[in-house]
Amino acid sequence: MLDKLMQYNSFDEPWLLLIAGTMSCAIILFLLKYIIFWLLRKWTKSTGFVFDTLLVNSLSTPVTLCTIMVLLIIFSHLLDATGFMAEQPLPIEATAKAICIIALILFFDNFLFGTVDYYSRKSTVVSNSHSIIKGLLRCSILCIGMLVLLGTLGISITPIIASLGITSLAVALALQPTLENFFSGVQLVIDKPIRVGDFIELESKEQGFVEKIGWRSTWVKMLPNNMIIIPNSQLSKSKIINYFYPEKELSVPVEVSVHYKSDLERVEQITLEVAREILVSHEWGVDDYSTFVVYHTFDQSSINFTVMLRVKEYFNRFWVKSAFIKALHKRFSQEGIVIPFPIRAINTNQEKDT
Repeated sequence: MLDKLMQYNSFDEPWLLLIAGTMSCAIILFLLKYIIFWLLRKWTKSTGFVFDTLLVNSLSTPVTLCTIMVLLIIFSHLLDATGFMAEQPLPIEATAKAICIIALILFFDNFLFGTVDYYSRKSTVVSNSHSIIKGLLRCSILCIGMLVLLGTLGISITPIIASLGITSLAVALALQPTLENFFSGVQLVIDKPIRVGDFIELESKEQGFVEKIGWRSTWVKMLPNNMIIIPNSQLSKSKIINYFYPEKELSVPVEVSVHYKSDLERVEQITLEVAREILVSHEWGVDDYSTFVVYHTFDQSSINFTVMLRVKEYFNRFWVKSAFIKALHKRFSQEGIVIPFPIRAINTNQEKDT
């Protein structure tokens, strides 16, 4: 094609040849790219394999840049063919090399990010630390890519590498709080006191679900649907109650009082029947839990005891406890078991004597 175009050096309107040739090549190349990627995506859907789909998706933008690079090379040949800018050639070669390196950087960035996203759905460790991993990967790829790009363009990178030692020390001193938060986040990911999705209670009594463990801070979504953002360094030093660790199931104590004249054996039997019925019938109760009753206090107006229930998650305890209290109150009323009011005796004779 280019050989044929060379025959038109004496064309009366060379700029028309330049525009027409460039546009024709662009249409052909981009149409060819579209067809190839359409066939590749169709093929990857039939394989069911993850990484071939990820590879094709990661190549889309880099191939577009490479297509532009090829167009620049064709454009330079057309310039020679039409006689434009013969004395001042454009830096096509350097530009093409830069575009090629940028395409490689984008490919590795897209592919590695997609890999991290895939494994974050498979592994809780990667899921908890995917933002930190992505930050490290992007920083490494950009740094290496910039050094390769500068070296390819003929810029000496030896002074840059030599100055990194002093620069890194200055940056470390300037970003000491940020680095402390970063390494605290790494510690949280490795030690795993909390994980994404866990329901936790902070030392300051805020409660919520862990939304994200970032490289600088941890995001906790509270029950009123607002977000509390805590620096990782502060979170790693504070006391945390994790209601989802080691498992989500949670015991729920319910305090109950009965009259002194009550038959305690009968009270215990009825209470256990109601508790087991609620745990089996309620959607958030643990139906195979062996609930029990413990008497513990001779109070001023009643004998107090605790009933232990079991729920699937911390957040479910409110509804299970509410259902149990309503059912127990109804059953006590049917059985004639009294839940006493507080009783106070006023000794008026003692007051008269004084």
